[in-house]
Amino acid sequence: MQQLSVMRQGVGPWREIERRVQDALELLALASEESDEALVSEIEQDTDRILGDLEKLEIQVLFSGPHDRSDVILAIHAGAGGTDSQDWSEMLLRMYLRWAESHGFKAETVDSLAGDEAGVKRAMISIEGLYAYGYLRAERGVHRLVRLSPFDANHRRHTSFALVEVWPDIQGDIEIDIRPEEVEIEAIGASGPGGQHMQKNATAIRLTHKPTGIVITCQSERSQTQNRETAFKILRARLYEMEEERQRKERNELKGEHIEAGWGNQIRSYVLHPYKMVKDLRTGYEVGNVEAVLDGSLDGFMDAYLRHTVGNENGSS
Repeated sequence: MQQLSVMRQGVGPWREIERRVQDALELLALASEESDEALVSEIEQDTDRILGDLEKLEIQVLFSGPHDRSDVILAIHAGAGGTDSQDWSEMLLRMYLRWAESHGFKAETVDSLAGDEAGVKRAMISIEGLYAYGYLRAERGVHRLVRLSPFDANHRRHTSFALVEVWPDIQGDIEIDIRPEEVEIEAIGASGPGGQHMQKNATAIRLTHKPTGIVITCQSERSQTQNRETAFKILRARLYEMEEERQRKERNELKGEHIEAGWGNQIRSYVLHPYKMVKDLRTGYEVGNVEAVLDGSLDGFMDAYLRHTVGNENGSS
């Protein structure tokens, strides 16, 4: 039933586009018979809207991964740059929450650790929505910010880094065996600076997966039982990613392909000084309106990444 519901969500918008096109054609025939210029102008405006919605649907055709339709778990870690990088991590957190909000997705901060002076050292959010992982997997990697530091008394230019990790939220369609005796569960006091997206009075849960050393902390305004369920969900996603990476490396070794030791440096640069620009270093896509990007306008970067990825896959096949 869940699969059927997801399929209906995917097919429904295409059928709606088909209906709108048919309606527009019928109105166009009527306007031609009556030479109604006002109606023709209205049809032209509706056609533009249809084309815009069609372009969004065409992007969804590019989702080819087995979990692209899934919900997503996204983690942000402050990197080099001290207080600036922690502030940058909080800016990224806000950016992704605003992006999710603009798409009608449900987003929740499930864990965060406040910075020493400002921002956050780490944050983890859960985002629920159709194709959430398909879109946000484009964000995996290091994000670099160049700006005049508000934390520098001399107001000098600083470069900050933050790592974004992205995992699909697997809902029972994965064979990952988590044995109770391998997981240590602790109830701890919630921490955070407070505010709109941070927690104040909830009881947190910390899971430690002994075989891998993975530690998951989950804190929210929900019950301890729900925190525990969310923590296990995140652990399952992390273990799945590790297993998937192991199998990928194994396949590459059998093929004799070269495997780089690391995943590289930054994927995207956000420059606020001496000029303003956001540029994705994988696709070459760039925009000058940095404020809009930091306010959640990421679709252009995600679309470019999807087209770039599909193009590389087709070129290598």
